[in-house]
Amino acid sequence: MREEYKKLDKAEMGIWECCELHNEVVDDSDPDLDEPQIQHLLQSAEAIRKDYPEEDWLHLTALIHDLGKILVLPKFGGLPQWAVVGDTFPVGCAFDDSNVHHKYFKENPDFNNPNYNTKNGVYSEGCGLDNVLMSWGHDDYMYMVAKENGTTLPSAGSFIIRYHSFYPLHKHGAYTQLMNEEDKENMKWLKIFNKYDLYSKSKVLVDVEEVKPYYESLIAKYFPAKLNW
Repeated sequence: MREEYKKLDKAEMGIWECCELHNEVVDDSDPDLDEPQIQHLLQSAEAIRKDYPEEDWLHLTALIHDLGKILVLPKFGGLPQWAVVGDTFPVGCAFDDSNVHHKYFKENPDFNNPNYNTKNGVYSEGCGLDNVLMSWGHDDYMYMVAKENGTTLPSAGSFIIRYHSFYPLHKHGAYTQLMNEEDKENMKWLKIFNKYDLYSKSKVLVDVEEVKPYYESLIAKYFPAKLNW
């Protein structure tokens, strides 16, 4: 699946155009918000903008962090919810007990594979998360889209996009032995972001047209006008 989406041949569009597509996306795993996903994106971004006004890259990261959820839409493959949303975890090493629904991992052939079921598995301690293969989902897809289209977001922004659903790491402290120094620095920003990702959701909707010019200016700063998806 990852190889298929690496082709980036599903669409050509800008970031804001993709944000608007989120009016069609509903995340079944999200119990806190019945509104279209674009409202979650804007609520997260606006809450961070209020508290961290100088960190414009963080405002934009909040806006785009969930754009990979377009994978549920027919044009992008219509993947089932389980293949797009929910927690992510590394493959190629032992499944930590903190992984959601850990008891079902026993059905995975890797669970009993001696190459993969040790603490570090195929990895070395401190190898860096960039060298770790994660389970597929909207995080990795959006990270791949941003990277391959030449985003100029700082590494902390890319880290947030790629690992915001990696709850075993940033909530439970699992898999930290695989992190390098850059990961540890970026984790500080992920933990800041996570407060807004989880707790900014509200029934008070953001006025999309009012904030659109600001976010379009950030998109122009950090991304090309059109991206391959």
